[in-house]
Amino acid sequence: MRDRIPPPAWRVLAHALTQRQTVSARYHGHHRLLCPHALGWKHGRAKLLAYQAAGTTSSGALSATPHHRWRSLFVDEIEDASIVPGLPWQSAGNYTPMSNCIDDLELYIRP
Repeated sequence: MRDRIPPPAWRVLAHALTQRQTVSARYHGHHRLLCPHALGWKHGRAKLLAYQAAGTTSSGALSATPHHRWRSLFVDEIEDASIVPGLPWQSAGNYTPMSNCIDDLELYIRP
């Protein structure tokens, strides 16, 4: 197995996850405010599980239902990631780090 090299956004996401901070980023052309909950690997690619607090999605407007705001994103496709000071970190009651979106967890929020 080849060495895993985290993409550039990994550092910002990992810091935000451990400090429970919100991240502003672009993903597939959409601006999103993300609250990172888990970072790891899926088939050798870096993957993020995040709660999307605001912004738009590729399927349209963000759901008003908190339980439907979970996003599984490939880290190498996240652009312009930066921590947003002062914004509250958010989550939803249905969070679990054990999901099929990440095979090998490296960092995660304990439920």
